[in-house]
Amino acid sequence: MAVLAAVLACILLVVVFALVSAPLRAARSRELAGEPPVSELDPERQASNERGRLQSEREAKYREIRDAELDLRTGKLSREDYDAIDSALRAEALTILDEIEHLDERSNPEVEG
Repeated sequence: MAVLAAVLACILLVVVFALVSAPLRAARSRELAGEPPVSELDPERQASNERGRLQSEREAKYREIRDAELDLRTGKLSREDYDAIDSALRAEALTILDEIEHLDERSNPEVEG
């Protein structure tokens, strides 16, 4: 019974490894064949990846701002420290929002903001 469980575990491990490594192997095959990466082939995908990265950064920055507000309310930060941290975080958030807006303008040049 233990041998059967070990064999099944090994088979499962091989299947999981094959599934997880398939995209990496495909990318490597394209690279060896001299083809450009998929991101260079598809500008829409490249813009979508950039948008996703920026949206993730925006949400992370919003969480940091909320955390700083909570730290102020719980007394972990003084008002002076909070003001300094908050202004820096909000400036970073505005930079990210500007990047998102710039990306929107590049992907939709006919839309005026």
